[in-house]
Amino acid sequence: MASADIETGYVGSVEQSSPGIYKIVPAKHPWRIVGTVVAAAIIGITIHSILTNPKWGWAVFAEYFFSEPVLVGLSRTLWLTLLASVIGFFIGGLLAFARVSKSTLLSSLAWAYIWLLRSIPLIVLLLVLNNLGYLYPTLNIGVPFTDILFAQYSMTSVLSVFAVAVIGLSLNQAAFSAEIIRGGILAIDQGQQEAAAALGLSWRRQALNIILPQAMRAIIPSGFNEIIGLAKATSIVYVLALPELFYTVQVIYKRNLEVIPLLMVATVWYLIIMSVLSLVQVGIERYFAKGATRDGRTSALDNVLKFVTGDATGRAINAVRTNPVERTREAGPAREGGRIEIRHVAKHFDAFHALDNVSLTVEPGEVVAIIGPSGAGKSTLLRTINHLERADQGYVAIDEELIGYERRGNLLYELKDRAIRKRRAGVGMVFQNFNLFPHLTVVENIIEAPIAVQGVPRLEAVAQALELLARVGLSDKAEAYPRHLSGGQQQRVAIARALALKPKVLLFDEPTSALDPELVGEVLDVIKELATSGTTLVIVTHEIGFAREVADKVVFMEDGRILEVGGPARLFSDASHARTREFLAKVL
Repeated sequence: MASADIETGYVGSVEQSSPGIYKIVPAKHPWRIVGTVVAAAIIGITIHSILTNPKWGWAVFAEYFFSEPVLVGLSRTLWLTLLASVIGFFIGGLLAFARVSKSTLLSSLAWAYIWLLRSIPLIVLLLVLNNLGYLYPTLNIGVPFTDILFAQYSMTSVLSVFAVAVIGLSLNQAAFSAEIIRGGILAIDQGQQEAAAALGLSWRRQALNIILPQAMRAIIPSGFNEIIGLAKATSIVYVLALPELFYTVQVIYKRNLEVIPLLMVATVWYLIIMSVLSLVQVGIERYFAKGATRDGRTSALDNVLKFVTGDATGRAINAVRTNPVERTREAGPAREGGRIEIRHVAKHFDAFHALDNVSLTVEPGEVVAIIGPSGAGKSTLLRTINHLERADQGYVAIDEELIGYERRGNLLYELKDRAIRKRRAGVGMVFQNFNLFPHLTVVENIIEAPIAVQGVPRLEAVAQALELLARVGLSDKAEAYPRHLSGGQQQRVAIARALALKPKVLLFDEPTSALDPELVGEVLDVIKELATSGTTLVIVTHEIGFAREVADKVVFMEDGRILEVGGPARLFSDASHARTREFLAKVL
């Protein structure tokens, strides 16, 4: 019986056992010991063989390791690596953004460059560039396709051997780095770009502050792999007779015939270069991983940057907490609610009609709940209000100002991005999946748009952010990263971020559907408080009880059409449309 208990893992009644009576015996792994012994033996034999074999020529190695010609060649290798990396990744970044551009011609041109440069062997590219003077004897600067000439230079005088090496390595590196950067950009969730656009951030701000910092987590490992490969690939410029590290070593061992010791000189220097680059990679990876791990530790690079540049946000938080800032802008909605007019809006995705001739009016300060089955077009309608989705027909106006268009007679002309961002600033949006920026702290998420879009001073923006966090019950989370918060806390931060722009209209796209049931209440409580603030709220929700309690008007949608609109008291108890009654009978 005892053996059977051991086999099944049964240990008897806990109540009959004394605490600590069981001693844990770790499992034994004899093959690990064998593997460790074999590895140690291999390492020992290898080191002994290298150190005791006189043919390695360690005395010659020591003589030339720090010799002047080797150090000069090393410096050229480092310069080539640095310049080609910087120039190559800069051009690669431009190519990557061109590849994801909506301009077909620009995207095709970038693709053609990448295809061509990845196809040509580097040695061929270097030799072609070195003989460019044969194809084009002079470099002419002037107006293309005319006889106007400003300056003329001999190509051979412009393209020195070092310049050819830098240009060739950079152009080659750009083709490969472009795809690495593009892969990092494509790895970013689409919701991040939508959240940045909904906040009215410019394309440049989106790219540099939101997309690229997140993409760097995917770019850095492959990118440094390319840089390390580039450092070794600089040896190929020996075909140009440029005395970098490898070429210098070749010249020396052809004179003294000490091939192995001189090759070891180059090998050890390359090992040192790779080791330093690997350490730099680790530091940069940790810097861009902030907010992505639960430990919340800061990297050495992050600490260095804070020491050099100063932690502006952290200092602002401390300053505000120590001395309250006098502001002209109050926390919470400062504008009166906006009036929303939706007229004959249609939206098609190929043959699917997401919206079909939808018209609706929302009065200032009104709270409207949109309900209906999945696929009814609720979220699409919400996204057309702030022009995240472009309507195929009809228009949306807030306080008689069209969102995304300018009316000229009977035609609507779509506005440029800058004008759209300006009009969108009055429409806040809270997304189903929060879409907080994971690399920014809670406060940084909230202050990003007021500073970038409205030009609010950082200290004032931080003061407002802290007040908004107090309003949603998260004062103690100001310097936390989104990953360190629960789902309900993240959604409350998203609400505070939307409120920071003082919107006239606040849109909620199923704000509780991504939350655990026990977290729903804390978000709904915040929305209930907002419902009394005078801001116009439009809420897509499946929380029927919440819609009954908070909404002034309920809209029922199905198949891209509004089937019924009415007050919650009438619609939930005596709906006029049969489909509305059928739907409510299943969910109530």
